Amino acid sequence: MIFPCFQHPLGTYGPVLRKIPMSTSNRAENETEEIVSKEAVLILITAASIMNPFLISAVNVALPSIGEHFHMHAVALSWVNSALLLASSVFLVPFGRIADIYGRKLIFLVGTIIYTVSSILCMSAGSGILFILYRGLQGIGNAMVFATSLAIITSVFPPEERGRALGINLAGIYVGLALGPFIGGLLTQHFGWQSIFFVQILIGTSVTALIVFKLRAEWRSANGERFDLTGSLIYAAALIMIFYGFSVLSSCIGIILTSLGIMAFIGFITWEGRIKQPVLEIGLFRNNQLFAFSNLASLLYYTATFAIPFLLSLYLQYVKSLTPEIAGIVLVSEPVMMALLSPFAGRLSDYVQPRVISSVGMSLSTIGIVMLIFISGRTGIGYVITSLIFVGVGFGLFTPSNTNAIMGSVSKKYSGVASGTTGTMRLLGQMSGMGVTLLVFALVIGNIRITVEHYDAFMKSVRLLFIVFSILCFCGIFVSLFRGKMTDRTSRSE
Repeated sequence: MIFPCFQHPLGTYGPVLRKIPMSTSNRAENETEEIVSKEAVLILITAASIMNPFLISAVNVALPSIGEHFHMHAVALSWVNSALLLASSVFLVPFGRIADIYGRKLIFLVGTIIYTVSSILCMSAGSGILFILYRGLQGIGNAMVFATSLAIITSVFPPEERGRALGINLAGIYVGLALGPFIGGLLTQHFGWQSIFFVQILIGTSVTALIVFKLRAEWRSANGERFDLTGSLIYAAALIMIFYGFSVLSSCIGIILTSLGIMAFIGFITWEGRIKQPVLEIGLFRNNQLFAFSNLASLLYYTATFAIPFLLSLYLQYVKSLTPEIAGIVLVSEPVMMALLSPFAGRLSDYVQPRVISSVGMSLSTIGIVMLIFISGRTGIGYVITSLIFVGVGFGLFTPSNTNAIMGSVSKKYSGVASGTTGTMRLLGQMSGMGVTLLVFALVIGNIRITVEHYDAFMKSVRLLFIVFSILCFCGIFVSLFRGKMTDRTSRSE
């Protein structure tokens, strides 16, 4: 695959066609020593990584239209994204381990195909229940893509270039987030919400073709090892019980399921600590403070920030009476800042301690979330955009540096596990954010559609949620600060 050399703000790529340097450990990890361009791999991985954030942010804008089409109430609308997040969370860690054993490119390819096929199913869904089930199928494909993407980048790029590569990859993800609200709002208003999934089908088909014909190398780090099926099943059961139980926590069954899920999760940790080849290396959390605290910071951050576009999309279209297109333009202010800052934050994290950059990012996001506590029906759109810019700048600083810290804190042998764990913390955080949203909606609004007479209850829920999210983000600042220093590169400095 030949790409012309081109100029990027972070430096010139080239020459493009060159063999990836192969150290002794790298030879063991790469079964096929094909001539592979690092930059070509990065472009392909980034293109695939755009799919999920684009669709999530586009669907957020289309939620009122989807709700009208399927006659969904507020809680059911929350499940449109929650189903995808739950399935992704359940399968991400197992697929990270499977990819280490059987090949990261293989799992990456299959995940892209599943994501594309499920988009076709969502587009043609005949009921709200089927639509939510198909979103769950998308979550499985999403888990396979994100369980392998960071691991492939880490396998290809040397440590001194890792932050730059991760920053560019995350910039692509944020481009997807930025395009989603605008394009999603435009398509929903003029062509219907189904057109969003048609765009996703085109992207998925193109990426699949590129993987098949252009990505010739394969990466394995645990070839021949056994897969921990028992641990994976316990893990899946624990997450499903915790999440669903939490969403109906106001009932007796919710309390029972949440308690059983917590017990199952404790059992999973105990099981993983005893077996020789676990699906999740618990020792990484127990013996590696940088890895453990960086993942905890990620969990808190995504819990605090993920539901913001979901809540504001409903607020802008219901309370402020904006069209999907205009609401999308307002919401795009957050991911645009992410996309602009993440490449530079990633590169900066190669030289400055990630905990410093990440903590500054979390502080700025906390300010933005606190501002959102005070929105009402009379709040100006400029105020909402300003708060989103704070959150977006914080996001652009936090995520690349935090990801670099996680991937740089483990050896190449565990890069697949670290990639899966990074994605899992993100998804668990997103799932927790939506879980809290589901709980508050169920307690304050109930199983009713959001109409004019229920706007007061809706705004009460929104304000309560932003209070909770701001507290979580504030706590995350201290977790980020106390994670410890990166020591794998002598060029680092405070």
